Amino acid sequence: MDFFFSQNNLLLIGVALVSGLALAWPMIQSKRAGASITCTQAVQMLNHQHAIAIDIRPTEAFHAGHILHARSIPAAEIEKKAANLPKNKPLIVVCDFGRTAGSAAVRLRALGFTEVSVLGGGMRAWSTAGMPLTTK
Repeated sequence: MDFFFSQNNLLLIGVALVSGLALAWPMIQSKRAGASITCTQAVQMLNHQHAIAIDIRPTEAFHAGHILHARSIPAAEIEKKAANLPKNKPLIVVCDFGRTAGSAAVRLRALGFTEVSVLGGGMRAWSTAGMPLTTK
């Protein structure tokens, strides 16, 4: 028991706890955000389930190239524009690298959308996989 109450050891225990939480945090966040899907899964959802791609990148990035039929809703406008989205279709949230889409997916779930996925790797993964882009 003396191990836990020594001042040096308390510092080590604190560092270990903070490190463990820092390592676990991305996993906790990804669970809240919903499923992370691959580009192939996204294409299947778009084609067979009539999913809607929600591109949360800035408007300029969207116009430079995006998934065909994707809707541009910058992350800051999710709450404002979510009312225009159908609740009976799956949503695929897309960002640049797949990092910021998770928080947008959490916000969409809080607004009552049940089928929300995040494109793993974002538009970078989409481009790398050779998937088509449009600028229209």
